[in-house]
Amino acid sequence: MKLRMLGTTSHGGNCPTLYETDSGDIVVQGDRLTDPEALSQLADVLPHEDFVVVPRELLTRFAPKDPRTKE
Repeated sequence: MKLRMLGTTSHGGNCPTLYETDSGDIVVQGDRLTDPEALSQLADVLPHEDFVVVPRELLTRFAPKDPRTKE
C-alpha cells in the first residue's frame, strides 16, 4: 500500500495528519482516544479496531471530495 500525505494541522511534525492510499481510502494519524466514557459509547467495535481524535479543521481543510459524487 502506498500513502500520499494530504495535509496536517500540526506544528513541529506531530500528528494529526491525513493520508490517502493508492486505492483511495483515507488514513488518519492522531491522538488515540483513551477516555473511558467516550470509549464506552462506541458501538460494534471489533478487536482489531482503534480510534483517534481528529480536529475538525484537519478534515475540512484536507479531506478530499469523493470523485464519484463530486461532493
